[in-house]
Amino acid sequence: MITTDEIRETLRDKVLFAEFSDEEMDEFFALLDPEEFSKGDVIVRQDDVGDCMYVLVTGNAKVLHHKDGHSIDLAVLKAGSFFGEISLVDAGPRSADVIATDDCMLLKITQASLSALAGVYPTAAFKFLIAIGRLMVERLRQSNQRYVDSLLFPIAGKD
Repeated sequence: MITTDEIRETLRDKVLFAEFSDEEMDEFFALLDPEEFSKGDVIVRQDDVGDCMYVLVTGNAKVLHHKDGHSIDLAVLKAGSFFGEISLVDAGPRSADVIATDDCMLLKITQASLSALAGVYPTAAFKFLIAIGRLMVERLRQSNQRYVDSLLFPIAGKD
């Protein structure tokens, strides 16, 4: 099992934790549940109700969306990547599968663990939520740009 020091070193320079002090990181990580998955395991399943987010500490995973009998690879996740953050504010269904492509260790973040952090280190909880917000806005901007590009620059060969 990976130690708190190793987790801190892995995540120290990642956007979610870039503004955390070592003490804030250690306190937050102590509130979280580490989970291990083997290569090929489904970490979250599309359409299941989400109740937590995850931060990938070791290994890799892929995000896969299914529709009408087809599957589309949406992303490759590496150490420091996170997913499922929408479930912290919305009880809707998961939008895709996340599948371990290597043996993985993740930190599970629930509303309860975030509330506990806010009680002990409110500034750290604020930093965390702001970092998630910034990354979500960045993802939304990229998605909007892809949508606009698809309207302005139709796929070559399509009449």
